Amino acid sequence: MEKLRIAVLFGGCSPEHEVSLESAHAVLTHLDPARYEAIPVGITREGRWLLYRGPYDALPGDRWQAGDCLPAVLSPDRQTHGLLLLGEGPARPLRVDAAFPVLHGANGEDGTVQGLLALAGIPVVGCGVLSSALCMDKELSRRLAAAEGIPVAPRALFRAGEDSAPFQEACASLAWPRFVKPARAGSSFGVSRVTEPAGLLPALREALAYDDKVLVEEAVPGREVGCAVLGRGGDLFTGHPDEIELQGGFFDYTEKYHLVTSRIHTPARVEPGVEAAIQALARRVYRLLDCQGMARVDLFLRPEGTLVFHEVNTIPGFTAHGD
Repeated sequence: MEKLRIAVLFGGCSPEHEVSLESAHAVLTHLDPARYEAIPVGITREGRWLLYRGPYDALPGDRWQAGDCLPAVLSPDRQTHGLLLLGEGPARPLRVDAAFPVLHGANGEDGTVQGLLALAGIPVVGCGVLSSALCMDKELSRRLAAAEGIPVAPRALFRAGEDSAPFQEACASLAWPRFVKPARAGSSFGVSRVTEPAGLLPALREALAYDDKVLVEEAVPGREVGCAVLGRGGDLFTGHPDEIELQGGFFDYTEKYHLVTSRIHTPARVEPGVEAAIQALARRVYRLLDCQGMARVDLFLRPEGTLVFHEVNTIPGFTAHGD
């Protein structure tokens, strides 16, 4: 059987650049070489595209750029169906069968790269343009979920440059503590847990450093659970839910990728009926947001057993601890 040639995109112009490198290392070292030919394509923090031909162990720590790299661009020409390699004489085409964007956050997980691949006619691993954009935007995904009767946390929206009066009025009804977060960011960048009014403005400033659209929402009591969903249409597979155990605070960047005091339990410590409810809601959200291929749906499990929608990760972390 002829191998499929898969362009694995990593790095990117995002605060989650380093996380992407860790994820890509895991993907590249676990792709079955008998079935797939990996074509590693790194995107620098400045936005340069480079075909990487060095050892995979140079990806963590961002050492790969000093290795064997060749400038490249993704061609939107469907006849090329892949990359144009530059820097060694005339541009040379390198055809690929599909692309796996292992890119977290903005400029990778938000539909931008998926759109470029769609123009080029290259199949993409994971969600497409619309679902990637919707799931990246926590405000829009919550709004759609709420419209379908799926419980979400009470929230208020603030946009940079807008009159703050409607925002302050919306915040007045929110209970404490609250979470302040960029609407379109990941890995807990710019997220703050606020317990009193004095902390709200500094938290807004922090979130605005990552996005001009900020959510303030009530903390949901209970446990955070996640469920992987694979497939498209009516044929979906759901894994066992996982559960995050926290010793204090919230699941921030340090805890997500180093598990200093927190633990992840897989499967989650729940009764079979609760597990089935988590899986059913995960599939419902997955379909609602037009996901395909793969995603992880994150929910809150309240002490009384009800579920609240949190977010969808269309390109979950492939590190040892996920994201």
